[in-house]
Amino acid sequence: MQLVGMLDSPYVRRTAISLRLLGVPFEHRSVSVFSTFEQFRAINTVVKAPTLVCDDGSVLMDSALIVDHAQDLSGRSLVPADPAARLRTLRLTGLALAACEKTVQIVYEHNVRPAEKLHQPWMDRVRAQLAAAYAALEGELAAAPLSADEETMTQAGVSTAVAWAFTQLVAPDAVSPAGHPALASHSAQAESLPVFLGAPMV
Repeated sequence: MQLVGMLDSPYVRRTAISLRLLGVPFEHRSVSVFSTFEQFRAINTVVKAPTLVCDDGSVLMDSALIVDHAQDLSGRSLVPADPAARLRTLRLTGLALAACEKTVQIVYEHNVRPAEKLHQPWMDRVRAQLAAAYAALEGELAAAPLSADEETMTQAGVSTAVAWAFTQLVAPDAVSPAGHPALASHSAQAESLPVFLGAPMV
């Protein structure tokens, strides 16, 4: 299988880390939806990262769907079976993905949209949504830390660490590590793991 997309995308990176945690072998192809658009379109006409090219040639896209497929292949899951633990994992994963989405919107507004087209009320709204997602995650981790161990890490642990590192890299002024010590600690622990080091953002 081939995982297509750049690791500076939190969606591609969380997929790569999840596949490694699940023990699913794959080849990573660093193809950009921007600088190598035509090359990406030859692989997937929709040009969406991440894209997974399966062994039978099937093309699958969207990080959640790719991880779900990988879990089927591996016979294990990064989401606990216990209902209460499962609900918490899904809730925290949703918050982390919301943080990724809002951070991406900030990046696109500043790096893709012409400066004269930037709409400040919209940016204020996006930043407030981002702050709310991280405030909720901080409260959750302060109350009950997530595992940062490769043997017990859930999808919430993966996605939260990936989201935090992404935001700190591309929009460091948006959220303060000092105001989110539990998140910063979890991310630092996760980023020291071999499975994270093997999928660097930069």
